[in-house]
Amino acid sequence: MVYSGQRAAARRPQPHRVNGKGPLEPVTTLIDPQPIRLLPAWPAGLDARWAHLQEIVRGLGRVVVAYSGGVDSALVLKVCRDGLGREAVLAVLAQSESYAGRELESAQAVAAGMDARLRVIRTQELTNPDYAANPVNRCYFCKQTLFDDLGPLVAAEGYTTIVDGFNADDVGDHRPGRQAARERGVRSPLLEAGLTKADIRALARRLGLPIWNKPSLACLSSRIPYGTPVTAEALAQIDAAENYLRDLGFTQVRVRHHGAQKLARIEVDPALLPRLVAPGIREAVVARLQEIGYRYVAIDLVGYRSGSLNEVLVR
Repeated sequence: MVYSGQRAAARRPQPHRVNGKGPLEPVTTLIDPQPIRLLPAWPAGLDARWAHLQEIVRGLGRVVVAYSGGVDSALVLKVCRDGLGREAVLAVLAQSESYAGRELESAQAVAAGMDARLRVIRTQELTNPDYAANPVNRCYFCKQTLFDDLGPLVAAEGYTTIVDGFNADDVGDHRPGRQAARERGVRSPLLEAGLTKADIRALARRLGLPIWNKPSLACLSSRIPYGTPVTAEALAQIDAAENYLRDLGFTQVRVRHHGAQKLARIEVDPALLPRLVAPGIREAVVARLQEIGYRYVAIDLVGYRSGSLNEVLVR
């Protein structure tokens, strides 16, 4: 892989806004996108896609896996570790204020369980004003920071490829970070093999990964509406609120942070909404979130859905 971070950084996009004044504007173009390595048609059937994934991985050389501890990147790490050998694979986990604090121990345990090498690095995306301003393409600047930090490691230690957990279900979703990956030649084996989220969970279960059914967990910055600055204080507040709710048994939860109003908007699985408002639970949740720093605590009656703050984007 020829790492192109310096070339990409020189022409990075500017934060997108709506009508020149608000925080929202649809992102419709990619800058110098790299071609995605896809078959004319993905293999039919999970076993065929699994075989194709293994074939892809065997051709990667020495790899750095952009690893978060979620099921997607864990499957990539497992397949690379098994297919290329321990010394040819390094998982790198980027720790920052936007990474949920409790996730580190779990991610370390999963990597250790597959005897994979893991390195934790500290990234500083909050120091980038383009990221901290929280435009609709914020994720571009996050991935730009990550892959630009990984580039020198790849060059210095003799790796050939950076791989990530982007998959077939991510295509068509609002994923500005994909642009940063494509500019820098990052490979996405799950996408190249045509694997969906359901495929990934099925394979992770087949391979014995303990997190095969782990709920998706996006970065904490995704809880903050576009245009509202991302701060370390807001991220810590979100993390504390979500940890409390998970401790109560709400495993699939988001606390959307409307900082200007000091409002926490809670999303949980719709089936669990009655429990959230049950006597004793409701009062405890309100008290704890107010203690954390919120003035108002609201429940989103639609319930949890991935990327709900993207609903305001023009498609």
